[in-house]
Amino acid sequence: MTIGVWGVPSLAWAADTVDIEELLKPGPLGDKTLGSEDAPVTIVEYASMTCGHCANFDEVTFPELKSRYIDTGKVRFIFREYPLNNPAYAMSMLARCMPADKYFDGVEIMFEQLRSGALSGSFLPALTKLSKQIGFTQESFEQCLTNQKLMDALKEERDRATTKFGVEATPTFFINGEKHSGALSIEEMGKIIDEKM
Repeated sequence: MTIGVWGVPSLAWAADTVDIEELLKPGPLGDKTLGSEDAPVTIVEYASMTCGHCANFDEVTFPELKSRYIDTGKVRFIFREYPLNNPAYAMSMLARCMPADKYFDGVEIMFEQLRSGALSGSFLPALTKLSKQIGFTQESFEQCLTNQKLMDALKEERDRATTKFGVEATPTFFINGEKHSGALSIEEMGKIIDEKM
């Protein structure tokens, strides 16, 4: 943050940046990506499946980001889990247990369920019901949620995000290595992307 006239903090602040080479190294589970590897801009999002701001970003901003920037080859998008609580770990595990080509569909469905309130109240029965809707059997659901290797890998990725990149809240975005916290609008995000191209 810079200090402006009369000692008042200025809105023109320099965003934190991280080592992009280090940032782009996939974690133990590998990355979930959309868009061209040759895109001039790479966005890494750290999100928690139980985060209302993340769900709002997914519903409001992400479709525009995808159509304007990802589908046109301007942006490569990397989604990384940053579970804030046990329900978020469970939801992240379920998404990771889905077929690879259904991962982003699963994330979107879970965010929709979160927004609709379907996952409030008794979480496990609600998640069990949701899992059946997205193709899990009771057996595959239980196998997924008791997979300790998967849980450990999610914890390792979360710890790495915190210690190496200073992620403390969700959503946190890194746009070509520059850190931005909070659910950015498409206008805010578009301005940053355009400056980086």
